[in-house]
Amino acid sequence: MKQLELTLPSPAENLACDEALLDCCEENGGQEVLRFWESRETFVVVGYANKEATEVNVAACEKMKIPIFRRCSGGGTVLQGAGCLNYALILRIAENCPTAGISSANQFIMERNRAAIETLLPEFKIQNSKFKTSISGHTDLAVGGLKFSGNSQRRRKSFLLFHGTFLLNYNLALVGELLPLPSKQPDYRKERSHGEFLTNLNLPADKVKAALQTVWKAKSPLENPPLEEISKLAREKYSTREWNFKF
Repeated sequence: MKQLELTLPSPAENLACDEALLDCCEENGGQEVLRFWESRETFVVVGYANKEATEVNVAACEKMKIPIFRRCSGGGTVLQGAGCLNYALILRIAENCPTAGISSANQFIMERNRAAIETLLPEFKIQNSKFKTSISGHTDLAVGGLKFSGNSQRRRKSFLLFHGTFLLNYNLALVGELLPLPSKQPDYRKERSHGEFLTNLNLPADKVKAALQTVWKAKSPLENPPLEEISKLAREKYSTREWNFKF
């Protein structure tokens, strides 16, 4: 597997990058990829089928000049910014392998990511850190019932995109200001507010990245990311109101 550390200048480009990597592998049969990125800019990202009016406090975002974007995968709405570590996996879909189905791929990938974080447990500095990590809901990672990572999947014929965020040192109070309670919640959330439900790992990004690189055996760098395709997708799709306010 190849690894790519690439944070692009704008939210639109960073979101476009994941889809462009997926498209590139699908069209050219490229190698599997593990990408990392971190944004200093605060912005909202809704899941593909989310309705902004339901899942986002649009008025608060407009008042604070925080932009709203839409990603190509499903799942719920998230807030991005400094203190979040984002990753994306581009994996081959093969018969008789865990990636062959949506649920089996979720379980396979989440178990590996959980195992990576488990190696860092002695360094956890979070509430309820005595508890082990767990896969909760469909694609959440939690510790002591507190969520620190949300994830989602997008599939093509031969490759899939699985991407998500690790909360490291994020301003969790801001989440409650900009996002109402989601319309769809996993049972383990139990109607808890964002402040009662989310937690930070309080770990350096480099350590989390190294742990993930180890479990995914992502050793050599991806030399030629599809920059032209990323730029085109960002310009023609992820920067447009037609896409971002699709529903």
